[in-house]
Amino acid sequence: MPRWLCLAQRFLFFIFSDFFFLPMLLFNSEMHLVTFVFVILELMMLSVQLYFYLIWPADRRRLMYLILLVLLILYNVVGGIFPDPGMGWPSVVVQHIVAYGVGFLMGAYFPYYFYVSFELRSLRFHALYGTVIFLLLPYVVFFVLLYPLLGDLDFAIRYGLIVPGLYAPVLLYAMFSAIRLRFSCVQGECEADPYTRVEMLAVYWAVFPWGLMPLLAYFGVEQWVEALFANMGFSVIAVLFLCQSARYERKQRRRREERDAMEEKLQADFNQTCLEMGLSVREAEVALLLCQGLEYRVIGDLLHISSRTVDTHAHRIYYKLEVRNKIELQQVLGFSN
Repeated sequence: MPRWLCLAQRFLFFIFSDFFFLPMLLFNSEMHLVTFVFVILELMMLSVQLYFYLIWPADRRRLMYLILLVLLILYNVVGGIFPDPGMGWPSVVVQHIVAYGVGFLMGAYFPYYFYVSFELRSLRFHALYGTVIFLLLPYVVFFVLLYPLLGDLDFAIRYGLIVPGLYAPVLLYAMFSAIRLRFSCVQGECEADPYTRVEMLAVYWAVFPWGLMPLLAYFGVEQWVEALFANMGFSVIAVLFLCQSARYERKQRRRREERDAMEEKLQADFNQTCLEMGLSVREAEVALLLCQGLEYRVIGDLLHISSRTVDTHAHRIYYKLEVRNKIELQQVLGFSN
């Protein structure tokens, strides 16, 4: 058999065997293999994004994404562990309430994430009020209040997901319309925007599968299928942020290189001016630090000489250039901060 055919067979066996084991449970819990894999990947994504956020804490959009990622990890962990009747505490009822609660909270955070991160002002109602009324309120009524009283989870799912299920497509349409409005043209000129249309739409389609979550929960699909719908799109967001971070680092490095080149040119010009006025190389170094307003002690530490030696150089510089203080020295040498 040709070598390439053997490799193809092994590859197909690897793919289909992995797919076969997707529903496999781990650690004697209710967590499926695919859910566990997503949790590991998202923890890695969280560490990378946290690193970039600590470098640039003013990036509010990354902070919003970090919160989103934490909620997603919490959703996968809680959804993978609960419900487990073998646990003595918390009770199965509480486990169901927590598991569904994290899912509802995750869905309610999406419009707020878009509203704050991308400054979609038209989403204000949905971000601040709509999700509370049409997502969180049904959850509180049917899952937090009625489910413990009636003890009927099917009843809570059957009726508690009606309003969220109807609201989900409305919310997705509102988010898509807000994105279109953000890039609408006014008087023939498109609004300048720091975010590209492709990036924002990619994030939108990444969270789009969550619109199907109420429907999937209503029909009680397998956990691993739900995990695929819930997590696949977030890898897109992670790639977008990594690309954005790479662009930012390239831009910052280019700025540093330009700044260093400018400083080298200014220092070379300053040294040339000093030499033309009769100062030695060491006197030029001391003159530069004097123009920067440093004290003799600090200059001595930087040049590894004593303060008395600095004082001697300063007197020679003042004598040669016929100046009396640092201000006049700056004026003569054309120094500017």
